[in-house]
Amino acid sequence: MTASLKADRALLADGSVVALRELGPADADALLALHRDLPVDDRYLRFFSAAPRHLDEFVARLTSPGEPRHVVLGAFASDVLVGAASYVALDDDTAEVALVVAHDRQSHGVGTLLLEHLVSLARRRGVRRFRAEVLTVNSKMLRVFADLGLVWTSTADNGEVRVDLGLDPGERYLEAVADREQAADVASLRAVLKPASVVVVGASRKPSSVGNAVLANLVDGGFTGALYAVNPHARRVLGVKCHATVTELPEAPDLAVVCVPAESVAQVAEDCGRRGVKALVVITSGVDPDGLLEIVRRHGMRMVGPNCVGVSSTDPAVRLDATFTRDRTELGGIGLVTQSGGVAIAAAEQLRRLGLGTSELVSTGDKYDVSGNDLLLWWERDERTRAVALYLESFGNPRKFSRLARRVARRKPVLAIRAATSEAGQRAAASHTASTATPAVTRDALFRQAGVIAVDGVAEMVDVLAALHATPLPAGRGVAVLGNAGGLGVLAADACAHHGLTIADLGPGTVEALKALLPSTASPHNPVDTTAVVDDRTFARCLDVLAADPAVDAVIAVTVPTALGDPAGGIHPTSKPVLAVSPDQDGAVSLRDDAIARYAEPDSAAAVLAALAERAAWLRRPAPQASELSGVDLTTARAVVAAHLATDPGGGWLDPDQVVRLLGAFGLPVLGGVLVRDAESAVAAQRSFGGPVALKAVARGLLHKSKSGGVLLDLAGDDAVTYGFESMRDRFGEQLHGVFVQPMADRGRELLVGVVTDPQFGPLVVTGLGGVDTDLVDDRAAALAPLSEADVDDLLHGFRAAPRVFAEHDQAAVRDVLLRVGRLAELVPEIAELDLNPLVLTGQRVLAVDARVRVAPVEPVDPFLRRLRDPRRPS
Repeated sequence: MTASLKADRALLADGSVVALRELGPADADALLALHRDLPVDDRYLRFFSAAPRHLDEFVARLTSPGEPRHVVLGAFASDVLVGAASYVALDDDTAEVALVVAHDRQSHGVGTLLLEHLVSLARRRGVRRFRAEVLTVNSKMLRVFADLGLVWTSTADNGEVRVDLGLDPGERYLEAVADREQAADVASLRAVLKPASVVVVGASRKPSSVGNAVLANLVDGGFTGALYAVNPHARRVLGVKCHATVTELPEAPDLAVVCVPAESVAQVAEDCGRRGVKALVVITSGVDPDGLLEIVRRHGMRMVGPNCVGVSSTDPAVRLDATFTRDRTELGGIGLVTQSGGVAIAAAEQLRRLGLGTSELVSTGDKYDVSGNDLLLWWERDERTRAVALYLESFGNPRKFSRLARRVARRKPVLAIRAATSEAGQRAAASHTASTATPAVTRDALFRQAGVIAVDGVAEMVDVLAALHATPLPAGRGVAVLGNAGGLGVLAADACAHHGLTIADLGPGTVEALKALLPSTASPHNPVDTTAVVDDRTFARCLDVLAADPAVDAVIAVTVPTALGDPAGGIHPTSKPVLAVSPDQDGAVSLRDDAIARYAEPDSAAAVLAALAERAAWLRRPAPQASELSGVDLTTARAVVAAHLATDPGGGWLDPDQVVRLLGAFGLPVLGGVLVRDAESAVAAQRSFGGPVALKAVARGLLHKSKSGGVLLDLAGDDAVTYGFESMRDRFGEQLHGVFVQPMADRGRELLVGVVTDPQFGPLVVTGLGGVDTDLVDDRAAALAPLSEADVDDLLHGFRAAPRVFAEHDQAAVRDVLLRVGRLAELVPEIAELDLNPLVLTGQRVLAVDARVRVAPVEPVDPFLRRLRDPRRPS
């Protein structure tokens, strides 16, 4: 078997790479050989499998790939089949599962990995339960099922155990998969970040060359392992013995750093693969991706790049600097990964000037293989790494990134520089929600929910890292400003308000204590102005008084030197966070000897303190859990969508009556109505409602009905309804294919709740002011589904008008709507857009007066499936 680009690559527990794909008739001989090579005793007694009674039954399942009722997946290592997993459907939702693993590959995770992929494939094809018959003595296979993480039951009978596995991926299963992925990824990246041996291919004698610079950094950095160089035209470079090709090396290095011209990269990669090199760092740019990827996959190597600066690790046991940066990376606790080489160099330099260093620096470049997700897995449990900093220009698998980042952020801070996101490509919005769901809004929602601290550049990232170095997190957002220059204190207070912090209302005891310490001309109220005459000892006592106030969560201390002295010496650590501002300092940020972060601008200190407060608030959130919702009829909801797609395979907007059925299936309060085709039916509908009605045009291409004259309100009586219907027919002509007649609803506060689904990020839920206000005021909040209770809190309180809205109306009913809309979008992925606008609040009730839903066919994806990155495969 050749590991083609169509196969999934994935990692085993030891970090080695296997390729997985469906097997077909052409693979029958390989499957027979796999079984034949098992020890005789293993085949039927202690066989590490849940296998069919006879081998020919397993082989018979190889009828054709893609057959939904029976599937066989194979795992290949170096073109050799090392395991196979199969299922045969017993009925509509249950299948019998079988598994066989080569004897020498048992206990390496082959069986578990195959089962994960088989479970994912079966779910996408409608199977909801696996059944297996396992010999009682086959404890290894029973352990595989038990450790998989799925809900399972077992029944022993006459020397066999019947195992039933539910395939719904609950939180326990996803966490088990993530744990296995973390262990496997760390094992595979050891060759990249903790190699025992390195070769630089293209180690030129020219000091101006990249290959020479990389080798020089490795030599000067004191790499602790074996170091080799490949240069067919030199005997030695920088004291390192050269070899003509990789194949002539005395051993197979763990890591090869490739610095040759683009046209030579593929051959070098092939030589490395044949020699047994485990990983590549391809510095070269302009490389043909197809050829290089095929080679890397075929030989089971990991790869950083191409088009990158390289990698470094300051671990004293490794001292690896395989980069061409000018200055050596300093020892520290920040894990830094960037797609941009320029950002990597700039960030490392600014951290070095600040006295902070990196644990590892990885420039992923074009990230054909190793990506930010891999590095999150590496750093999650790495004790040397105290914070993670990312610059990602794109997301290969944002939903997996969100889950990984959330896991890491629970242990240590994760920062991300926002990449420039152009809105120029935003399509013409077909709904109010879609007009909000820009790439930047979606990205920021991802960061916020995952606990990632988002910053707008290298400088801001370094600002935050300086504070995170030793500053405790604040318990809240109440800030006291203490300064010896009144104007700067006012600027600091304004900056706090701008960044969402609050100026704490000092208690009477605090104010009196400050009055006793300060001259009569001072201001003891927040922001506190000590005046220029106080010395550092008095300033220090004022700082302690403020830190002791229960209303104060953090202090910003602003000082300027005067002819009377400099109170900056009185700034000191307290039990609460303290940030210093010294406008006279050189540079934007520095670290004092006591590790307090010091900024030149009050706004910088306030922005950093807001970031710390946001992280503290995120850490206090409970772990996301699915809320129990009553009255959900998923079968009906899916049937409505399936019926529409059966008649319109390309997708489109549901008719109003279909929308009502779909939303009603999830218990959403939606105003019903009657879809009519003629004036007589409209009149009959109005009579049945017994009061005034609204007429809403249902016309091809009609996006915003109110603006286009497609809504008529408060129509009563036969003549008014008839005239209204005829006017719509005249206005829209042949485009009109119906009118939706609804009873008039009570008026109230109007909100918008909507969904727009991104193919990569998933459903984005949006809320804000609705009705006519939604086009006049850009005031909305957004969160990605699935929604936790904390996410719903963000949606309820994240738009500016929320305090006034919910001062007058109970938010409980809106919360329920948001939870139900989020669950609908999560469980019915064909929903491309959804608008509840307006959602009318009257007292404690809500009602969706108008609703629109667009559906589209989707290819089922499993974002949490363990597999290595393929840059050309949708995640």
